[in-house]
Amino acid sequence: MGKDYYKILEVDKSADEEQLKKAYRKLALKWHPDRHQTDKEAAEIKFKEISEAFEVLSDKNKRQIYDIYGEEGLKAGPPPSDAGASFPGGFPGGAGFANFPGGTTFTFSSGARGFNPTDPDVIFKQFFSNFGGGDDDFMNAFPSGFSRRSRGGKSSSDDFMSDFFSRSRGQESGGAIEVKHTLPLTLEEIYKGTTKKLKVTRKLIDSATNKVVPTDKILEINVRPGMKAGSKFRFPKSGDELPNGETQDIVVVLEEKPHSIFKRDGDDLRITLTLNLLEALAGFKKTIQTLDGRRLAISDTSVIKPGQEQRFSNEGMPTKDPQRKGDLVVKYDIKFPTKLSESQKNTLKSALQDVNYES
Repeated sequence: MGKDYYKILEVDKSADEEQLKKAYRKLALKWHPDRHQTDKEAAEIKFKEISEAFEVLSDKNKRQIYDIYGEEGLKAGPPPSDAGASFPGGFPGGAGFANFPGGTTFTFSSGARGFNPTDPDVIFKQFFSNFGGGDDDFMNAFPSGFSRRSRGGKSSSDDFMSDFFSRSRGQESGGAIEVKHTLPLTLEEIYKGTTKKLKVTRKLIDSATNKVVPTDKILEINVRPGMKAGSKFRFPKSGDELPNGETQDIVVVLEEKPHSIFKRDGDDLRITLTLNLLEALAGFKKTIQTLDGRRLAISDTSVIKPGQEQRFSNEGMPTKDPQRKGDLVVKYDIKFPTKLSESQKNTLKSALQDVNYES
């Protein structure tokens, strides 16, 4: 049994264009996933069904096929030629178009292999870029507190759309609408400093057609040596253009990838060095490869205790002062034998019986 698109949109089978728009406007806003943080997965399923139902029923060709053959017939693709004889030109093989007042055109791709639903976010953004023709139910679908009074020639629905899109696609910071991207870098890249180029696809609104036009933009990010995770790079008005005419800022947040050896602690670097019991008692010599490729020699002839730390100045991360770096902090982990023979035990007893121990 296929989906009942009329039931999903809560309309009669005789519903006209205005009734379909009104139903979609109400339900899409009610079930938008960004309004259901506690059960987002269920809301996404419902939102997708509403979008699919509206896409089909608002297109005359798709609706005609659906009314006769149902969802399965619509998605299965064109039937034999005689089955389509009752339709002018047979079954539609290309894209379907649903035109609405205000200049907004929805383009829904089906193709010769059957109907394939459009991304529900695309339909939602295109529909509400013109508020779907009127905003009575649009305002009623949200909590109270949004007056419909005009402020300086700008209706409150304009303000609300700006707020809604900023919440769903970005955040507001100091009045600017922003969308965030993360830039994951290795600890070596952060240590040395690097320049990265990030390609973002932004959506601009064509003033002539009122359509959304994807446009690529290259952002150059200069990471100074020693910058910390969480550092932000702001690119004003480099993001999507919103229905209210504002353009998002893009904020790139530096993210530090985990390192297999070192762990960063502010400007310091921390490392755990494993010694066996003999090395801990009798001394050791080790080398550590630093983040800039040098081999740092470490040795000690004193007794090393489990968990003991040793600090090496100026071997950590670069700082804002080019003459100073943080420290390298080495923590020692001591491995004990799993088993000793009687002869080995006797040797240890003989060697350690006269040594001094901490009180």
